[in-house]
Amino acid sequence: MTHDYTPNMLVKLIYGETDLFQTLEIEDAIENNSELKTMFFDLKNGFKKLPKVTFSPSNAAIQNIMFHSALYEVEA
Repeated sequence: MTHDYTPNMLVKLIYGETDLFQTLEIEDAIENNSELKTMFFDLKNGFKKLPKVTFSPSNAAIQNIMFHSALYEVEA
């Protein structure tokens, strides 16, 4: 059975968003299809060039969340 793998499926693989079965299936297809292999490595190289950023909320945002969660505290 042959599959048409889209760039979206390859991106999901790069980001680790595929389950084990999908991962094995796509990796096998990459090994056996030179066009798919080229597309995968192009996407992977682009991914490596993306800046690595992290986001964290400000202290004010955390305090707001804590304040509102205390207002709606549920009794066990």
